[in-house]
Amino acid sequence: MRTGGAMRTTAATAVGGALLISLAACGGSDGGSGRASDAPSSDRAGQAQARTVDLKRIPDVGDKLRKQIPAESRQVVAVYGEGKDSADSTIVLYTKSGSTWDKTRSWKGHNGKKGWTTNHREGDKRSPVGVFTLSDAGGVLADPGAELPYTQSEGFQAPHYWAKSHWHDFDYVIAIDYNRVKGTSPNDPTRPQGQSKGGSIWFHMDHGSGTSACVSLSKSGMEYLLRTLDPDRHPVVVMGDKADLKA
Repeated sequence: MRTGGAMRTTAATAVGGALLISLAACGGSDGGSGRASDAPSSDRAGQAQARTVDLKRIPDVGDKLRKQIPAESRQVVAVYGEGKDSADSTIVLYTKSGSTWDKTRSWKGHNGKKGWTTNHREGDKRSPVGVFTLSDAGGVLADPGAELPYTQSEGFQAPHYWAKSHWHDFDYVIAIDYNRVKGTSPNDPTRPQGQSKGGSIWFHMDHGSGTSACVSLSKSGMEYLLRTLDPDRHPVVVMGDKADLKA
C-alpha cells in the first residue's frame, strides 16, 4: 500500500539552508574515484537470483542484533561488511512470509571508507553498526514510485566542487534512522543525540568506493528498494561488519 504519495517539496525547501552540513556527513570529494554503474554484473546477478525460502532466521546475524529487530518488521535490509576496516559490503533484502524469511535480492556495495564502528562519531569515516528503521526517502530525481514518503529536491544535489564521480550520489537516497527525526526529509539536519554523534547516514547511489559513513549501491538497486520498502511492513536495516553482525 502506497503511503508516500504527497512529496515533501516544502520540507526540502525549509531545510535547504543547512543542506551542505547534512550532505557533508554522507559524501565528500575524497570518497573515491570509481564510476557508478546503473546495472553492474553483480547487480544483475542479484536481480536474477532465485528466492531462498524457509529461512527461520536472517543468516549470519547473531542474537544481540536479531533481538533488536522489531517483531512487526517484515522487511530487513542486511548490510554485510567484509571486515572491520573494509569499505566493501554486500546488501541483501529479506522479506518475511509467515514465520520464515525469503532472500529477495542482493547487491554489491560500499560502506564507510574506514569500515565500521559501534560508536560512530562525526567525521570518523566509519558506518555505524546496528539495527535502524527506514522511514523516509528522497533525492534529486523524481519519485520513482517509492512506498516510503519521498522528498524530491534539487537541494540534494552534491556540490560540484566534489569529485565528478560523486555528483550523482544523492539522485536517490533512503534515510537510515540513526540520530535523526523520523518522518522528516532525509536532509533535515536535526540530530537528537547531538552533532558529535554524526548523522545523515543514508542509502545512496554508489560511486565505486567507500563513503563517509553511508551505504551505497547501484541505481537499479536503489530504485528496487524505493519501490519495495513498505512502511506497512516496518522495514529496518541491520548493518555492520561480519564479526559484529554475528555477535
